[in-house]
Amino acid sequence: MVLRGYVPTSEETLQTLAALRLQSLNSDFSTHAPFPRLEELFPPHVLHARLPAPRRRTPAKCRGARLRAGLLAGGLWGQALAKQRAERDQRLRGRLREEGASTMAAIVEKWKLLQGMGRPEAMAAYVALVREWPGFGSTLFDVDLRASPVGASPQRLWLGIGAKAVSLYKPGEPEPLDSFCYGRISSFGASDSSTFRLSVEDRDLLFETSQVDEIAQLLNTYLASASARRPPRSQDPATSPPALDPAALPPGPWPPMGSFHS
Repeated sequence: MVLRGYVPTSEETLQTLAALRLQSLNSDFSTHAPFPRLEELFPPHVLHARLPAPRRRTPAKCRGARLRAGLLAGGLWGQALAKQRAERDQRLRGRLREEGASTMAAIVEKWKLLQGMGRPEAMAAYVALVREWPGFGSTLFDVDLRASPVGASPQRLWLGIGAKAVSLYKPGEPEPLDSFCYGRISSFGASDSSTFRLSVEDRDLLFETSQVDEIAQLLNTYLASASARRPPRSQDPATSPPALDPAALPPGPWPPMGSFHS
């Protein structure tokens, strides 16, 4: 999750996590220690985000358009564009190598400071840092929110499913946009093979995702667990339903439809 960018935190913390991973894998720093590739230690998207955004081409004036039309007829304009793209890509690759080398050097410096730390301590320190994110322990899914309470246009979000709540995150943001405990979820299920519906009290949220079944199965698991932990209501013994025994639940996979009422 760290390498895929699903733990939003600072670059400094990401470098520290990478150093702790090296300490866990190789013990103390040594020039003879095997070095994993940078993408196995540090999220690649962070490096790519440092690169300059491509410039948007401005509309050409009439004279320039006529000139390009003439060049295009002979194929010269297409060749010039291809050469420009190749030069730009080469510059970006060079910049990416520089950023990668700078980041690896910073990680190694932090690794050197961990001398004497044992593997269990390095692992414990790693987990302690990751746990600082409030969403730690959730499973995150990339979704497109197609319908929202405020009627916003579709937007890319993280759908975080944890043991106590379902949360919505803007990618890269540590705090959720909204969070729903399981007692507020009235129903959920697959509208079709790529659309997941989540009903929260009087709101219906529709998510476009390629992981409809995985989301439904995980929700079923957590909802069954939440129901099993809930104390029984005071009712006439003759009409009280039997307590839900988690051991009696059928094994997965579960169907992609479910409901839960408080």
